[in-house]
Amino acid sequence: MNDSKPPASEPAASRPAAEPQWGPELAELAERRRMAKAMGGEAAIARHKARGRMTARERIEALLDAGTFRELGQITGKGSYDAQGRLVELTPVNAIIGTGRVDGNKVTISADDYTIRAGSSEATISDKWVYAERLAHSMQMPLVRLVDSAGGSVKLLKKMGHTKIPGYPTWPVVDLMSTVPVVGVALGSCAGLGAIKVLMSHFSVMVRDQAQVFAAGPPVVKQAYGIDIDKNELGGYKVHRKSALVHNEAVDEADALAQARRFLSYLPRSANHRAPRTACSDDPARADAWLADAIPRNRRQIYDPRKIINSVFDRDSVFEIGRHQGGATITALARLNGYPVGVLCSDPRISGGAMTLAAAWKTERHVKLCDTFGLPVVNMVDQPGNATGPEAELAGTLLGAVRVLTTIEQARVPWVSIILRRAFGMAGGLHAPKHFPALNHRFAWPSARWGSIPIEGGVYAAHRQEIDTAADPQATRDAIEAEYHAISSPFRTAEVFSILDVIDPRETRGVLCDWVEDAWAVIEGDRGARPLQS
Repeated sequence: MNDSKPPASEPAASRPAAEPQWGPELAELAERRRMAKAMGGEAAIARHKARGRMTARERIEALLDAGTFRELGQITGKGSYDAQGRLVELTPVNAIIGTGRVDGNKVTISADDYTIRAGSSEATISDKWVYAERLAHSMQMPLVRLVDSAGGSVKLLKKMGHTKIPGYPTWPVVDLMSTVPVVGVALGSCAGLGAIKVLMSHFSVMVRDQAQVFAAGPPVVKQAYGIDIDKNELGGYKVHRKSALVHNEAVDEADALAQARRFLSYLPRSANHRAPRTACSDDPARADAWLADAIPRNRRQIYDPRKIINSVFDRDSVFEIGRHQGGATITALARLNGYPVGVLCSDPRISGGAMTLAAAWKTERHVKLCDTFGLPVVNMVDQPGNATGPEAELAGTLLGAVRVLTTIEQARVPWVSIILRRAFGMAGGLHAPKHFPALNHRFAWPSARWGSIPIEGGVYAAHRQEIDTAADPQATRDAIEAEYHAISSPFRTAEVFSILDVIDPRETRGVLCDWVEDAWAVIEGDRGARPLQS
């Protein structure tokens, strides 16, 4: 009998690790990734950062939750090889794409790398950034475009050897807008396609004195029109405060990226999902005492509407969009007891709060955003009517108002109106949808008045002869106005149930927090019942 024992196996930890069979290829992969992450090279990066700007990769890291970026198409680019076919150098493409998380929620990222050919849209492989757009669409997740692109170049003709008809047939740019939240961040000169990437979004923001958005830059303008113009004068933030092409402005890149993050915090993953509710420590029954006198008794005296909405909604939850455009109307996102909502609010300090063309466009755009992504709408109303006069008529203000009417009547999200002071004329009637089965759910403060025309102007128009021939015209006018004001009391309207309720202004937050719970149940049922879009 053999009692000998087989030799003990050598401990695994002491054995040398076996060389991977694909070691050379894995080493090449690692080297290609290293070259790609070098972007345009040390010199190009140094020049870019000397202008006070983040690189594309730094922007991505600043936007996303730490450590969540998963890059796609990492080694896309143009390789050069030696005589034996071995890689010598990889010049990465100037589009960086991938996915990551913002406050824990997945998003798709597409960033232009300015250190490579100034981020030119035609010095790239367009299939890569288009893939990111298609990924966001098919996986139904928000898309953030970090845009820093000089646009196209005629040098492409030599490279291609032929011309091409403009367009990207696989780019779902329109379908994206009805499917997922899209954010455009302008971080440099965004011309041509770069401008479209910024503008075809639900929220856009540009960095002051650093970003510009235009169809073509100063050299093209000079060639076409003989005009020498600075790029900021042509398409900087001061221009787009008026044009309304870009929603918001930012003091620096960090601010722009923070605004993008905050915007996304109110939105769902897609039009088929429900937006997230956040924890709320603000008492739904909180009633700020000063609201009782928020509206001056003197009807010619103005007030600060932003102070009112900051009081009514959850503390520090109001995120304004487009503050410097169409200023007669405030548009914002906010929360009520943690539930995200869309906000419309009149501002009597701008054009008296009247519906201007710019305010109409702003209202239309905001209502479409809320309706697409299932955000209930709260409208704080002080509307004297459509803007009038030669300039308003020449601008086509009434056409803008008709577009608002169409948009509101097509909206299907729950809606509530709080009439603070005035609701006159056609524009006053646009405070809420009236179609069946929509519910014209509205409340009024005691300061509210409404009708076809404001009494101050209407009395003189209707009683002009009586007033002009009176011994004391002003006293006669004041007496007639007082009579009409008594008739126009909101309490008389409430008597015949033409307004749901007149409420103490201090009750507004409680009323809205009670309403939003039911509104959210409707949204939840509606989003859950929708078939997923292809």
